[in-house]
Amino acid sequence: MALPAAAAPQTRAEPAAWRATSVSAAELLAEVRDCAPVSQGRYRKDHGSSATVPVCGTHDAVFWKADMDIDCDGRPGRHCNVLNDPYFSAATAFAQSDGRPLSSEDLPFVVVPAPSAVWDYRAHDVRGGSVVAVVYQDRVQYGVVGDTGPADVIGEASYAMAEALGINPDPRSGGAPSGVTYIVFKDSRATPIEDHRAAVTEGERLARQFVNGG
Repeated sequence: MALPAAAAPQTRAEPAAWRATSVSAAELLAEVRDCAPVSQGRYRKDHGSSATVPVCGTHDAVFWKADMDIDCDGRPGRHCNVLNDPYFSAATAFAQSDGRPLSSEDLPFVVVPAPSAVWDYRAHDVRGGSVVAVVYQDRVQYGVVGDTGPADVIGEASYAMAEALGINPDPRSGGAPSGVTYIVFKDSRATPIEDHRAAVTEGERLARQFVNGG
């Protein structure tokens, strides 16, 4: 009796949402070369470090240049859980449309500092689901504002965002020490927040508008 044919290997197609963007890293970085501070002070990149990072603003966006720490919070998965991340939390500040926490493994998102006297993101038309562009080296990836962090620290993004940018996403040993630019487009929204394709579509449109002068 003939043996059954071997099943064809299942390859995961790369989602269109992760494709190379039509707006280059260089184009975006040229627009955020100069900083007009909108924060009332500066943030630390890590607990215990000096406060050196201001939040800057333009008419259309707020941005900061920092490191990238890995946020592995939200719905637990293979990589983000209490075993792999000693600081793991099963909650995120902003929830999916079905009320569940976001998945840091699946959704590229960034973390903004909790509101304080230094800076309150809400006063600058930023909220959960706001569309962001993150630039690292020659790569650009789009995502959303998905969580809040300590009120005095800045520079954090989800496991999925780090992975998309070629940064080690391990919550214990990963991240980037510097060279990451976070651009949040004011009064923008990806709906629903968990739809990464929506964030990319809107991000590409807003990025092109941003580099073309609004």
